[in-house]
Amino acid sequence: MTVDAPREREDYGPRTRPLPFERGTDGPRVVLVGVDGTRTSERAGWYAAGLARRQGAALVVVHVRANAGFTALVPGVDAGALERCHDELTEELRRECRRGAEELGLPVTFVCRRGDAYTELRAAADEFRADLVVVGASEQAGHRLVGSVATRLVRAGRWPVVVVP
Repeated sequence: MTVDAPREREDYGPRTRPLPFERGTDGPRVVLVGVDGTRTSERAGWYAAGLARRQGAALVVVHVRANAGFTALVPGVDAGALERCHDELTEELRRECRRGAEELGLPVTFVCRRGDAYTELRAAADEFRADLVVVGASEQAGHRLVGSVATRLVRAGRWPVVVVP
């Protein structure tokens, strides 16, 4: 059973129309980056912002929050406190996007979704017609066995994927 989560979207920075095609400037028009507050996702965000600025592309920043449904079942975990922590992280990432958009003069769209990171990043890349997807490398040891979000995005083979260490 899946529950449709509310989808949030905010646009920051100048709105520009895509440039007409010019020979030698056929880089990405839309760069999508997944952020989750980790060191590697922060580096991925700045890498994507720099790339988008140099290419004259729009930047879409996607933050995927994990479903809190199973958290309530774990003994000793306060689901309300965990939800407040997620809310604070989302607001911090939103402020950082706004600041970066103003600082770089870059059109940035911040999207917050709830669910599985791979599924939501894939859906956002299709929705925004991303030409490039940027994610940070996973720092969790278990992902070497099961597979990380980055590995799953690369295996999907639908867009070029840059994995930032």
